[in-house]
Amino acid sequence: MDADVLKNLTDPAVLFFFLGLVIGLVRSNLEIPAAIAKFLSLYLLMALGFKGGQALADAGIGGDAVKVLGAALLLALVIPAVWFVVLRKRVNAFDAAAIAATYGSVSAVTFVTASQFVAGRGDPAGGYLTVALVIMESPAIVMAVLLATWVRSRSGVAPHGLADGVAGPAAGLASIDAGTIVPEAAHPSGQPGPDETGHAGSGTPLSIGEVLREAFTDGAHLLLIGSLVVGAVSGDAGGRAMAPFTEDLFKGLLAFFLLEMGLLVARQLREVRDVGPFLIGFGVVVPFVNGAAALALGSALGLGVGDLTLLAVLAASGSYIVVPAVVRYAIPEARPSRYFTLALGITFPINVAVGIPLSYAAATALAG
Repeated sequence: MDADVLKNLTDPAVLFFFLGLVIGLVRSNLEIPAAIAKFLSLYLLMALGFKGGQALADAGIGGDAVKVLGAALLLALVIPAVWFVVLRKRVNAFDAAAIAATYGSVSAVTFVTASQFVAGRGDPAGGYLTVALVIMESPAIVMAVLLATWVRSRSGVAPHGLADGVAGPAAGLASIDAGTIVPEAAHPSGQPGPDETGHAGSGTPLSIGEVLREAFTDGAHLLLIGSLVVGAVSGDAGGRAMAPFTEDLFKGLLAFFLLEMGLLVARQLREVRDVGPFLIGFGVVVPFVNGAAALALGSALGLGVGDLTLLAVLAASGSYIVVPAVVRYAIPEARPSRYFTLALGITFPINVAVGIPLSYAAATALAG
């Protein structure tokens, strides 16, 4: 375990993440242009999907694929429900729903980093894990919105709405500005803008139909799924043709992207003081609990080391883009300074530093 942690911490891509974190914490003027950050995010999605499709074509849809996808769907439904019940005892119901959705969903960047980790140790996962990534992204959002609607109906409180200056739900989603774009979505989101005070405004939240559309037709999902299909149908010849793009450049561009993520995390850490000790502890402990649940489930299903590790990493991660993009306007009563800061400022760096190697060590012991 200690050797795995050390290897992960000395991986160039991870070191660039911490370099960005340090540069951001000293408030340097280093900045990655938004257009470059967007290109990197789209590149990672395309390469990840294509490689997953190639692996899926080689392995086929067999017993392991069905097991993994079934486990992924189960985790995506159970995790937000459980944590909503727990959180509601300590925070208001709307914050509880938003945070539960954040931790029931997943982080593509964490998944990409973990994929490189297991592949580097000779235990690559099946291409169907990329499908699991897509499956686990949206159910938590829908469940959180349904929970928030239930809370409103029981409390008799009229729903609060969009921030001032936003013409409607679609305009609101388009106006979010995180200063960067990450692979969870093809549009920037999550970080409070100048019109966001952390309190609800007035108007009407997104309808369930609008939430479903945002959750299931997001551009990032479509690019990831489309690239997976292209990788699966293009065969070995297509894989060889794309290798310079999807293989040779991947590690370097991932490192550059993680540098940008370090800068973003450093900026978000300034919001931690507004989160509170209980939620900070939640952001530290819950990823390991979720990961342990996934490890137990995957081990019972007889998954291999690579599949088991990535399933645990998916369960342990939290979405800091797609969830904030939708939940910020679907549940405007919840405070982005809580759910966004927890996922990006606390859980993401913990997973990158120790969560991934710990999941791999546990998966190796269980599968062995």
